[in-house]
Amino acid sequence: MNKIYYLSTCDTCARIIKDLKLKEKKFIFQDIKNEKITAAQLDEMKKQTGSYEALFSRVALKYKTLDPKPSTEAEYKKLILGEYTFLKRPVIFIKGKIFVGNSKNNIAAAAEALK
Repeated sequence: MNKIYYLSTCDTCARIIKDLKLKEKKFIFQDIKNEKITAAQLDEMKKQTGSYEALFSRVALKYKTLDPKPSTEAEYKKLILGEYTFLKRPVIFIKGKIFVGNSKNNIAAAAEALK
């Protein structure tokens, strides 16, 4: 299953979707603002990445106001499930592999996996 978890209002996500031609490749799209990720979906992401922390976005505006900052896996999971902006995005599943975030290297690796 090829799937992308993204935010429809995120220009970076839109650019990545366009650059990787994901609409033409029949991906399943889940806008995490309109269709919240489930605990089971997040657990699958964690299984692939090894931690909830790897899925957590520290650049989210709401992160700056958190006090105290999360320090355990349970705290990261709870925050991600409670607020969609805490999920690092996009999260792309391609042929059983996961690509989290929008770094150039990560997107290049996703592009390579699509070949």
